[in-house]
Amino acid sequence: MAGAVVDEEGAKGRRIRGLDAAQRRARRREDLLDAALELFSAQGYQDTSIEQICKRAYVGTKSFYEVFTGKEALYLALLDRIVADITARLRAALEELGGDRDEGESARALIRHFADAFVDDVRVARVTFGEGRAVTPLVEAHRRANRRWAASFVETAWQRLGVEAGPHARTVAMGLIGGLFDIIADWLLDAGTARAAERASLQAGLDRFYTVISSGLRPS
Repeated sequence: MAGAVVDEEGAKGRRIRGLDAAQRRARRREDLLDAALELFSAQGYQDTSIEQICKRAYVGTKSFYEVFTGKEALYLALLDRIVADITARLRAALEELGGDRDEGESARALIRHFADAFVDDVRVARVTFGEGRAVTPLVEAHRRANRRWAASFVETAWQRLGVEAGPHARTVAMGLIGGLFDIIADWLLDAGTARAAERASLQAGLDRFYTVISSGLRPS
């Protein structure tokens, strides 16, 4: 057949532009996620239609439903991709920390890396915390699960950095994550998010917040 190349196993189907069916599906999925990130952050979840997302991604509506069951499923997948990206970033940062650094300074540096993951691409912050987020029972349950995971990561980081977390580590970690998320969400409301001075102010506030809340780790 003209324009098609049968792969080496033949039975697995044809290749189009060098991609087999599974690879094309994966590419469509990433294109849809990229389009959703752009549109949700710009005009909000509620005001963005599947048709708009498909148009931006150059993906047909029929092909959309071969990848996602609906807009909510797309949003949840986008959250999962954001979490995976931030996790990789924080794990890499954690590997570089420690050594001659003070424990507290190492922990604050990790918090700054966490904030940077949202601030470097403000679309990520808007989709996660701001006007671009989805609000449904399933999404809220997903967010709660992500917060619990983030708190667990904080506990692991404290152990790795030699921070004495004490018996209330989980409670403090949950409070820390909730506070960090709310501070970033509040910053999105008023800040000129592209201005370096306001980004620096956010980082300073998060740094101070961590210093204060981490005092809860100390034995009473």
